[in-house]
Order: sequence, then structure tokens, then C-alpha cells
Amino acid sequence: MKKIAISLCMSILLCLFGFSAAAQDSTAVADKNQAQPEKYHRLTVGGYGEAVMSRMFYSNNYKRYTDASLYKETKSFGQFDLPHVVIYLGYDFGKGWSIGTEIEFEHGGTESAIEIEEEETGEYESEIERGGEVALEQFWIQKSFSPAANIRAGHMVVPVGATNSAHMPTEYFTVYRPEGENTIFPCTWHETGISFWGMKGDWRYEAMFIAGLDADRFNNKNWIHDGNGSPYEFKMATAYAGAARVDNYSIPGLRLSVSGYIGNSANNTLNSTNKYDGLHGTVAIGSFDFHYQGHNFVARGNFDYGHLSNSLEISKANKETRKDSPSPKNNVAEAAIAAGVEAGYDIFSLIDRVHRAGHRFFVFGRYDYYDSMFKTVSSMTDEQEWGRHKVTVGFNYYPIKQIVIKGEYSNRIFKSQYNNEPTISLGICYAGMFHFL
Repeated sequence: MKKIAISLCMSILLCLFGFSAAAQDSTAVADKNQAQPEKYHRLTVGGYGEAVMSRMFYSNNYKRYTDASLYKETKSFGQFDLPHVVIYLGYDFGKGWSIGTEIEFEHGGTESAIEIEEEETGEYESEIERGGEVALEQFWIQKSFSPAANIRAGHMVVPVGATNSAHMPTEYFTVYRPEGENTIFPCTWHETGISFWGMKGDWRYEAMFIAGLDADRFNNKNWIHDGNGSPYEFKMATAYAGAARVDNYSIPGLRLSVSGYIGNSANNTLNSTNKYDGLHGTVAIGSFDFHYQGHNFVARGNFDYGHLSNSLEISKANKETRKDSPSPKNNVAEAAIAAGVEAGYDIFSLIDRVHRAGHRFFVFGRYDYYDSMFKTVSSMTDEQEWGRHKVTVGFNYYPIKQIVIKGEYSNRIFKSQYNNEPTISLGICYAGMFHFL
């Protein structure tokens, strides 16, 4: 992760007053587009932004896992960050036709950055991602026939898991996005393809046909996380995939959701050596998540399990790739897992005058478990440093509905041979939409 060494004051000003407008997840966009009241808004401008200050009480040396005993006692380090600043533009042309666009600036950077590689020699290397650090995360055209039948084509968010479906900073308690899904899945996951979605009664459903992932980009630390990126000016689509999500709202205040993904990933890269010949590299993901809000209480949770076929063969092929290729060149697991739950209570609800003024102050706790190498084939080394528990406690203060000030203490907990990683973070965030006739 690339960190921007700027002052906290400037970060807060950028977050509050810069045009850090707000992208909606596909569910929110769907709700906007399906409604056609007598007087409706054609142009929508919005977005979200985050500014964060953190202090880490552990070593950031690249050998902190391979030689953990040498870094048991170490000085803390700090960082400032702009995790996401997003601008959203949408327009309703009428007669059921609409468009949506979303541009995201991650970590305040552009194009590429230098980082220290945590594996092997700790060498400095240039990291290049699809679109660099400025990405077009959504660009779609939609035709709505009814609330129950809508077709969307273009570049869209893939709503697999809790975080991809609800990724604005007002939709989770932690300062950064929940760490489990944000580690093993692309997040926010966006692909080009076609989608059919709709709402009927207490149900919302969506099915997508999209490009497959790229096994050349899989690795031990993040499993398939980088597989939707491309170092090229285009996205390879030799292999295809499907994704689906179903949400149920039958119980007041409660959303229950299941989602999934399946697609091949081998031979979906620009590689003249045909290193994946005969392999499928099928990625299959199943996910359950929920959200409850009522009685001044909010609870959310997720469970995700993913499987990759031919993981050993893909790992061997990637490690044999020529040195100048963008492949991470390390092992990738057969299966990965992520589970998390958080709950918060608005203590300002106990103070009538403050509550009526619209102020909210949630105290919360969160637990995560995730492992990007949850299951490996017998001949592959199980790199146990990637299996982690994380405990977080903190607060979210809403002076108004669209702005939240966050603070937290978190601790990543490893197996005994590694050192735990406690962190204190403060953040200020914004999410909102503006409508124009």
C-alpha cells in the first residue's frame, strides 16, 4: 500500500471541501434508477472520500514474518493516507435509459508507485495496476423495462461479498474497509460485461456475465485480489465468468444476502509462452452476508469461501515466468477464507436532545478472520503468516448524516511464531449524492 506523506490537516480539508463526490454501489444505483416519480432528478452528482491517520506499533521491515524474532521489540511508525476519493456522475435520459460513471483516486497517487517487496530480498520494485491509481470503476448504460427487469452493459461493480456491495465509508464501522474481503477479493471489484437485475417484492437479484480473472496476477498474500487488474491498456477476456447476488428484505430492518462467482483464470493473460496450456484455473466463490439496523443498533457480517483449481500448476508456472513479467511469481493457495462480524450501538440515542438534533455516536466492535492460504495442496508450503485474526474496537461520530469521524484500535493476531500488529487509526469520511433537474 502506497502512503502519502502529507499533513492530517490538508487531508481533512481535501476530504471535506475537495470535490470528493460519491459512488454508489449497484444496489443504491438500482434503487435510484428504478423509481420514476412524477418529478424526478435527471442528473446525479455525488461520491465519497476518506482521509486517514494511522500509527502502527510493529515493524514495517520486509523480514518481519520470515525473521519475526528479530523484530519483536521495535519502534512504531505512522502514516497519512487518502484511501479513496471518488466522483460519481449519473444521468437519466428518460424512456428507461440511464448511465452511471464512477472515477476513483486511490491513495492520492497516479499511474505507478515504488514499494518494498515483502518476499525474498526486500528489493524496491515498481508496482503498476490497471489504470494506475486513478481508475474508471464504473461506466454503464442501462435500459429499465420495469422495477423487476433492467439490463445494464459496460463497466460495473461485481457485487460478490459484503464489501463490494456496500463499499462507501458510511457503510462499515472500521476506518479502512473490512480487512478480510479487502485482502482476498478484488475490492472494489469492477469488470466489463452485461448484467440483468431487478426488484420484486422483498427480493433483489442480479446476474452478470463478465471477463474472467487473470491467474498470472494471483499470489500468496492476496489470493485472487489482483486478478482483475491488467498491466496492459486493455483487459484480456479469453476466459469468461459469471457472478450473481440475491438479497432478501422480508424481515424489517434486516437484509440477508448470498452471492457467488465462477470462471476460469488460466490462459486469460497476454503470454506468448502458453505457460497455462491444459489448465483451467477455475475460481469458485460462495458468500453470505447480512445487515441489520434497528433500535439504535447496527450489526453486519460476512462469510466467504473461495476455491482455485490447478493451484499447484499455476504457482509453478508463475514462478518460472521471466523476470520482467508483472506476475508476483509466488505460490497461490487452493482455497481462501474470510469471515467477519461487527456491531455498534448509538449511545447518543440515550440523550434525547442530542438525538433529536441528528447527531449519532456509535461505539463498535469487530472481529475478522481471514487466510489467503487457508488450504494448500500437500506439496506446497503452507505460509502461516497469511492466516490472521483481527480485533477492532472504536467509534463512529456523525455530526450530520453524510459525514463521519472514525477512531479505532485494532490488533492483528498471528500464530505464536509471529508478532502481533496493533494499530491506532483516525479518519474523517464523506459520502453523499446531489441531484439536479
